[in-house]
Amino acid sequence: MADPVTVPGIRSRKVAAGAAPIVMLTAYDTPGARAADAAGVDVLLVGDSVANAALGFDDTLQVDVDVMAHHVGAVRRARPDALVVGDMPWLTYHLSVDDAVRNAAALVRAGAEAVKLEGGRRRLPVVEALIGAEIPVMGHLGLTPQSVHAMGGYKVQAREDAAAEALLLDAKALAAAGCFAIVLEGVPDVVARRVTAEVEVPTIGIGAGPWCDGQVLVFHDLLGYRQGAAPKFVRRYADLHGAVVDAVTAWAADVRSGAFPSDAETYHLPGSR
Repeated sequence: MADPVTVPGIRSRKVAAGAAPIVMLTAYDTPGARAADAAGVDVLLVGDSVANAALGFDDTLQVDVDVMAHHVGAVRRARPDALVVGDMPWLTYHLSVDDAVRNAAALVRAGAEAVKLEGGRRRLPVVEALIGAEIPVMGHLGLTPQSVHAMGGYKVQAREDAAAEALLLDAKALAAAGCFAIVLEGVPDVVARRVTAEVEVPTIGIGAGPWCDGQVLVFHDLLGYRQGAAPKFVRRYADLHGAVVDAVTAWAADVRSGAFPSDAETYHLPGSR
């Protein structure tokens, strides 16, 4: 059995210092978490992306803390060695610091070892309160899906010099406040490279180029389980949707032809055969 991955262990994983890149993958249920953990993933992110990856919604705004706690618990029951990070969903840390601590605690009680939240310097009071409550925090900057309406869609961020500088200042502020890692999503590679070089905690990229200290993808995207157009940064390593369709089609054909169930797949009374 591998040693469990810890928050201090991830915090120390700067590639520039000789560490191996961090591998983070979303997980929403026990079988998925077991598979990812068996593959040696470092961090399992129970993302609010469960909303559009697995629950059929158009965005991540449709899940609340109870939904997230449900999925965190399912991932924790896989007993992974990977670090389990739970996403704080929209409006669970925006109204008050007390709300944020209470909602983060619900995810920790469900099995999360850390929480992730979106936003930069405006989130510092929340970050500081969570860390003061002994709840580790992962930051998230750049394309922040919970801000989809404010951004006018899922668009690459920090393209202009001023926006890139603001993102760097946000990253430095989050690191100084105690975030142990920062996700950089949907930003130009040169911006991510500069942020990675100038902050003391590891960056984990998604659509941020190769210079981050790690990478994250959505489970359903990596495996080709979600249909439709994928973002540019997604590389599909399997066609799970096609494999499932083929398997169910074969089973349905066997049912219709009478080939399933076979005699070997049927229970019999003693002496009745």
